[in-house]
Amino acid sequence: MGSQEEKTRRPRADSIRNRQRLLEAATEIFSAGAQQASLEAVARRAGVGIGTLYRHFPTRDSLFEAVYRHEVDLLADLAEQLTREEDPVDALKRWMQANVRLVATKKGMIEALQLAAVGSSELKAYSSERLVGAIRLLLERAVKAGALRDDVPAEDLLRTMVGIFYAQGPSDWQPTALRMVDIFIDGLRKR
Repeated sequence: MGSQEEKTRRPRADSIRNRQRLLEAATEIFSAGAQQASLEAVARRAGVGIGTLYRHFPTRDSLFEAVYRHEVDLLADLAEQLTREEDPVDALKRWMQANVRLVATKKGMIEALQLAAVGSSELKAYSSERLVGAIRLLLERAVKAGALRDDVPAEDLLRTMVGIFYAQGPSDWQPTALRMVDIFIDGLRKR
């Protein structure tokens, strides 16, 4: 048995780098529409052995979940960055547009990621909390500036985004989705 110190020590730098490379490789492979790509292909793309992949992600589902969490975290981090923008309405709009572009870029893995999120109530709660928090941060800033209405909660804005994604329709859905974001933001403006 290991000591308490061994159990609480931080992961090694190479372990952290390997995990990040695995997430990036999986994102690339799954984004290209290769949801059924082998885990060996992910390990190869990351430049690590299959044993390293399994140490970090023991199952395909755990890898999908980690990719999903990573994407959610990137969006939450983007919201933090956008709070430095001068125009709070433009910051919110840019965040929503980034969501559309992310979905367009990751279209090949959306189905798998949705299944991962639906299959885990903890993952769904995590992603909802992070995304609503990101929206709230940007929305409240724009409301405080007197630029947007104050009667639309962050949860409704997230539901709107999900609706835009699910109503994708034809393969060239991205321009329509971006236009819908513009219309929605215009509708939130304080008159």
